[in-house]
Amino acid sequence: MAPTRRLTGFQPTGRLHLGNLLGALRPLIAAQSAAESIALIADLHAMTVDHHPSEVRASALEQATLLLAAGVDPARTPIVLQSQVREHTELHYLLECVTGYGEAARMIQFKEKSAGGGPVRLSLLTYPVLMSADILLYDANQVPVGDDQSQHLELTRTLATRFNTRYGATFTVPEGIRPDAAARVMDMADPTSKMSKTSGTGRIALLDPPEVVRRTIARAVTDEFAVVRRDPERQPGITNLIGILAACTGQEPADQSSYGALKRQVTDAVEALLAPIRARHAELADDPAYVRKVLAESAELVRPTAATTVARARRAIGLLD
Repeated sequence: MAPTRRLTGFQPTGRLHLGNLLGALRPLIAAQSAAESIALIADLHAMTVDHHPSEVRASALEQATLLLAAGVDPARTPIVLQSQVREHTELHYLLECVTGYGEAARMIQFKEKSAGGGPVRLSLLTYPVLMSADILLYDANQVPVGDDQSQHLELTRTLATRFNTRYGATFTVPEGIRPDAAARVMDMADPTSKMSKTSGTGRIALLDPPEVVRRTIARAVTDEFAVVRRDPERQPGITNLIGILAACTGQEPADQSSYGALKRQVTDAVEALLAPIRARHAELADDPAYVRKVLAESAELVRPTAATTVARARRAIGLLD
């Protein structure tokens, strides 16, 4: 039986937030002892839209620092910067050779951006194929995926199966792993939308100072019912706060009638989670050379697997050794 190999990706656009921590980072850390895990910082994906080069570099370094601060152990879970392993882009092209234009054009980000009438980069059309390469490169058989990424995982499974059928067994076909429902964090100001790194006013970034965390939770949208209960349809804001509390502490609200008391409990729970991460991040940020060393060593650690996969794909599709 093949070992469990899990790939979790992070895109360095915007700052990692509470939803990333509860939905992706904590499960990644929890799985370190039971699975072969890889944390991928997908900096090439950040170039599918207008960007400033220095901001991409700074964001990638910050994300690597935060992953370490949150508890990712690079000895067990390599923290891989996508652009430092060139096999990602080579496999990307090979997979483009089995992808139809219509398949790529149906991906939601490209459909929405191109429908807007503004300039759209070709890389936005093809980046779901690069995402497929990211997954298939490391023979990952488990990929944590939310609703917004399920379409991309299905494309990955389709391309891997098609390639295997046409050219012989080459790729592991991955399965999606859904995050725990309690780890699904919504925007505090708009609890019908997921918390986002790049949009919305109700997000809590992992490096937000305590006063910002407190203010964001205090301003969280509630309702007129004055009852603390889970009711996603009629009380999405309260349901979100209860879910955050449960994800942080494993406990339900102590007071079932006071929204103010609920917000105070959530604030205390979130702050207890973020305070040590901020402190450790401050230490690591003072030593960026160490973080860069971790990235370089991680790239060397995964490169043999990546090179083997690409060599196998090259031979299968008809290229000379």
